[in-house]
Amino acid sequence: MHHPLSHPRRRRAATLVAALSLLAGLSVTAVTTTAAQADDPQSARQAEFTAAAAEFGVPAPVLEAVSYYETRWEDHAGQENAEAGYGPMNLTDLTTKELDADGLTTQSPRYADLLTAPAEHTAAAAAALLGTDTATVQSDEAQNIRGGAALLASYAKSYGHGKLPGTVDGWYAAAARYGQSTEDKVAQAFADGVWSAMRTGETRTTDDGQQVTLAPVPGLHPNRNDVRKLGLKDVTPPESDQKPECPKSAKCNYIPGAYTLLDPNDLADYGSHDLADRPNGGLDIRYITLHTTDETYDGTLDLFRDPTYAAGANYVVRSSDGLITQMTPDKDIAWDSANRSFYQHSIGIEQEAWATHGAAWFSEDLYRSTASLVKYLAAKYDIPLDRAHILGHDNIPGSSESGIATQHWDPGPGWDWEHFFDLLGAPIQATAKKGSDIVAIKPGYQNNKQTTTYCDDVQGYKQFPGPYRSFDCPVTSTDAPSSFVPLYTQPSTGSPLLSDPYLHPTGTAGTNAMNDWGDKAPSGEQYVVADRKPGWTAIWYGGQEAWLQDSAQHPTTVPVKAERIVPKAGRTTIPVYTTAYPESSVYPADFVAFEGGTAPRPQTPAKKYAIAADQSYVASGPAENTDSYFAIYYDGSAPYDQHDFIGKTKVYEIVYNHRMAFVSADDVDVVPAS
Repeated sequence: MHHPLSHPRRRRAATLVAALSLLAGLSVTAVTTTAAQADDPQSARQAEFTAAAAEFGVPAPVLEAVSYYETRWEDHAGQENAEAGYGPMNLTDLTTKELDADGLTTQSPRYADLLTAPAEHTAAAAAALLGTDTATVQSDEAQNIRGGAALLASYAKSYGHGKLPGTVDGWYAAAARYGQSTEDKVAQAFADGVWSAMRTGETRTTDDGQQVTLAPVPGLHPNRNDVRKLGLKDVTPPESDQKPECPKSAKCNYIPGAYTLLDPNDLADYGSHDLADRPNGGLDIRYITLHTTDETYDGTLDLFRDPTYAAGANYVVRSSDGLITQMTPDKDIAWDSANRSFYQHSIGIEQEAWATHGAAWFSEDLYRSTASLVKYLAAKYDIPLDRAHILGHDNIPGSSESGIATQHWDPGPGWDWEHFFDLLGAPIQATAKKGSDIVAIKPGYQNNKQTTTYCDDVQGYKQFPGPYRSFDCPVTSTDAPSSFVPLYTQPSTGSPLLSDPYLHPTGTAGTNAMNDWGDKAPSGEQYVVADRKPGWTAIWYGGQEAWLQDSAQHPTTVPVKAERIVPKAGRTTIPVYTTAYPESSVYPADFVAFEGGTAPRPQTPAKKYAIAADQSYVASGPAENTDSYFAIYYDGSAPYDQHDFIGKTKVYEIVYNHRMAFVSADDVDVVPAS
């Protein structure tokens, strides 16, 4: 990373601030302070906000709060996000290059609209106001901030008959417009977030070392009805007036996913979720599973309303403005992760983003809306806010021998779990003393630069051609911020990466492929320490001793307290399961006869996984009864239809490798947290 003062733009900041401050009639003290900030490399961004606010007549708190709510004041080293937004002000420039990289074909009904949508091209509008070009406001941080200020001022003048508002509260409509939503309530939610930041104040050091402070602004009372000045309309969800299950602070709608009988002669042929009555009848909700769509928001809705797609989610979150769309009631079971033992107990949230982008940063609106939804659901269903219960699709194992290797791996290495858990109010942090025998992975997302590649059929979308997706590869993310640490067979970067037996059945070494999850320990996950050497920590991972770089100067873990399991004395190895199905004796004879004479869904161990006598793994909580929910006919008329069979056997869920797994309670002893 270059030193901030090595950039010519930084050295010009002090002169620019002083000149603009004098033009704006600021005091000599203010000029001196801002100039000093510009000379301080850690305060340069603060000075750029001050200068831009003075130049365009925008109250500095409004400009800083808008930027904070868009990007947390991050420049992201000029890197674009998944919505083609750039810089601290998230100015957008969506081109055919981005659309093609996303795999969106010209046959898509939205392709042409996206290329002309004003919300996707705010960088060009800002550049025109500055008299410069789009590339400049994308790549030059100071110009990006000036462009954002110019846009805010232009919006404010358009609502004030050519005049700027005389009070901070008068900027409410302009801030709402800056969020670029097409709906009143979503725009209002954005402006409310900006005003919330001003009320409380914010201060942080950005990932590139910039110190920015937004002092609290007292006495704010905006007229929230000013959002009507934008002339937007709320979109009524098609074919539904059902109220979404959603936090009050978020803008949500309800668009039902497909629950359709595909063959009138086969009541078992339907899509795309199961009817249930969770959390009643013993079928509790234990997990929340986060995904990325690898598709546009509209395309995702099309897919989940297509019953032949045979997949769905409870919610979809739009990246551009954080709109939350519920598609399946919480009580029903969305087919979202290809492992019934997890998805029957989970609420699935799809996020409009691309796991394959890797380096592209997810929008702050996406992070905030998803976090708001997860906090609401976790409180409602008593779900712990930890990485054993707030899962990525990549944390869920395949439910069959063939499915272990092909299970999806989103949201991918670009999802910042550390930031997300900060938003949840449950930060990944030390809970034990240094030297603890259990650690949580915490490499520091922005400074944890990894190179990853990808080339494959994205999430299986090639089976749905035409307007949905096409995809070219390879994709490479070079030295990009990442949410994992690589795992080696020995304490040396020259040694091979760890090899998962399902991903590499011939025993070849692991790779840096994004979907090679068998050699990557994800942020927030907890592991038992197997060994330590200077600069290195070994953890028990997938039946192997896995080494990761971890030093006092560059720590990638924090010590934590947690229960763990160990094989019972006398056991050489114990089996590992990727499902938690009950014993066959739990099924009544008439049900077994209906199912063809053989007890369904047998609980079988993974053939290539095991835990040796000297190994230990973190348990996610107390032992749970095995169970399996059966929804058989579209109309619920089959014997024991829409019924959860609960076994007498118990299992512990453990963090086995990158993914979760189960062990029989009869096979292990539990070591309490200490």
